[in-house]
Amino acid sequence: MKTSLSDLSLNAINKNLSTSNDAFTANYPGETGRRQPVHTVYGGAHLFRADTAQRLGQVAERSFAENATDFVVFARAIGLPHANELPDVLGYATGLRQRLKDQPDAVREENKAAWLAHTIHARVQEKLRREPVEDFRIDFEDGYGNRPDQEEDGHAESAAIEVARGLAAVTLPPFIGIRIKPFNEELRARSMRTLDIFVSTVVAESGGRLPDNFVVTLPKITTPEQVAALADLFDQMEKKIGLAAGTLKMEMMIETTQSIIDGEGRINLPILLQAARGRCTAAHFGTYDYTACCSITAAHQHMMHPACDFAKHMMQVSFAGTGIWLSDGATNIMPVGPHRAAAGIPLTQDQMEENRAVIHRAWKLHYDHVQHSLIGGFYQGWDLHPAQLPTRYAAVYAFFLESLDAASERLRNFVEKAAKATLVGDVFDDAATGQGLLNYFLRAINCGAITKDEALRLSGLTLEELQSGSFVKILKSRT
Repeated sequence: MKTSLSDLSLNAINKNLSTSNDAFTANYPGETGRRQPVHTVYGGAHLFRADTAQRLGQVAERSFAENATDFVVFARAIGLPHANELPDVLGYATGLRQRLKDQPDAVREENKAAWLAHTIHARVQEKLRREPVEDFRIDFEDGYGNRPDQEEDGHAESAAIEVARGLAAVTLPPFIGIRIKPFNEELRARSMRTLDIFVSTVVAESGGRLPDNFVVTLPKITTPEQVAALADLFDQMEKKIGLAAGTLKMEMMIETTQSIIDGEGRINLPILLQAARGRCTAAHFGTYDYTACCSITAAHQHMMHPACDFAKHMMQVSFAGTGIWLSDGATNIMPVGPHRAAAGIPLTQDQMEENRAVIHRAWKLHYDHVQHSLIGGFYQGWDLHPAQLPTRYAAVYAFFLESLDAASERLRNFVEKAAKATLVGDVFDDAATGQGLLNYFLRAINCGAITKDEALRLSGLTLEELQSGSFVKILKSRT
């Protein structure tokens, strides 16, 4: 076969391409495959205890039991598809409830709305008992406020001691960290001291270790130098207290307009990430600070504002392929009723009904916000109150379960196609979609929406293929 170019003549071109491709791969390694928490619960540092996650779970369970007495009540409160077509709470003479327990697959075929509502209710209940909090952030910023130095020193130490106790007692959530104050001129010294006291105390009290998945959240970032300063602090702290290099990780909070576009008109997000020098694991969007920066009035500051969608899409474009996790902000309307029973004086029926109506409205708002985040590709968000945990998990489970059949069929088709074709042509065009479908199943398993056995049965994958986390590897193994 005749050619015009020799290998020698292509050397310089190939060398440049290799250098460029290697640099691209280093900057964009893709998703890590690690479990990403579906939420982060923020709580003031002065309130943190070793068993805080369990206490929050108890409050969440109580709220769920009192205000979602039945899967129909819960489905209607949050607005699940076709919830209004479900039978009334008292109308169970048909035996639907028992059939859902004994023959769920049959009911799924006959009455998808009932199956979905019952499954979500049951799995939320199980999640609240087993693992109510996936990620907790001990907050020294907005949830804590500005206090005298001696007081914050004391809380930094006491919170660290509680973390060490929780680490020993295995009561901490799977992910945990602290949010320090920003590195502006007014607060940087205070912020650095809190970080030093906290980390030094945890390491000293725990025998030289930090909890798994420990992270430090840096808020209100405006310049890359603030991110670089935290990385510099990490370098020094690791050497001083005997941690392995690279142990300390950070999250960036994207909640100022300057963190999106800098004073010279550049997109600042990739520059911030570069300043972290490989220590950044996630970027969290701050809804209310960002909208305030945009001069949006308080009445219109919410997660579904177009200004927020713009900022979050900038985050997606800037961090896609980097392996950085993205998290949305919080719903600030709490599911808390206006009436509380006094000692020896129970609530009236009217008061109980008003409480439930208020809580259901807040649940619906939170559910809609979480769904909006998920549809936009943000698989994590903030929760501020334990009564939001039921709707956090309900929204996440509904997101995955509603599209489970379609995703299963599409993934099976991709896998079958790979078994009959080779890694050429349009199969590679499909690989990105196949990877997205595989990621769907991995996320659904990690959050508890589906079980591993369900994923294997519905996807047609083997356990080894599922655990590989790579659709390209599955293609190669099947060709």
